Amino acid sequence: MPDPHDADAIRTALAEIASLLAPAHPAVAEEALRAHDSPHEYVGAFGDRLAGRGIDEPVDDLAWIALIDALDAHGLLAEFDWKEDAQEIRDRLRQLESRPSVDPWVLFEADETLLPTEEFLHACGRRYREIGAALAVLDIGSDCYPVVGLRAARADELTALAARAGFSVQHLGVGRRGR
Repeated sequence: MPDPHDADAIRTALAEIASLLAPAHPAVAEEALRAHDSPHEYVGAFGDRLAGRGIDEPVDDLAWIALIDALDAHGLLAEFDWKEDAQEIRDRLRQLESRPSVDPWVLFEADETLLPTEEFLHACGRRYREIGAALAVLDIGSDCYPVVGLRAARADELTALAARAGFSVQHLGVGRRGR
């Protein structure tokens, strides 16, 4: 976590991430910034949503969790379990508002759908990259994969903004060999 005295830099980075991932949804930034600025108020307002994550009081990464939950609520993020079925992943990625206009699924080979979840997600990331899109996991330190889509040309920007806010992003299909 970055220096807590640098709250303005964290706030700015969160707002820029929300703008990057949800340009047509200002409510995403509003929720993340509310969690950053007034964590107790945010927990009170979104207690039901947070209960599913085992959160009942402010935590260090509350603004990051708020960003992820707001992206999900607006159809801009799909969260997958560590043992998710390939067809479910495919269906949920197709439903994202941020899905690419060109369908990357025509590039998939039949045996790729038999891969374990993490490997299949990396295969998805590679296929998305082939058409100029990217998939990234907004890391929350658990065994799930909160996945967002964006233009591949802006992937490094997302990584840098997340680091400035004190969080990490894993880009799917980058730097992995094999299938």
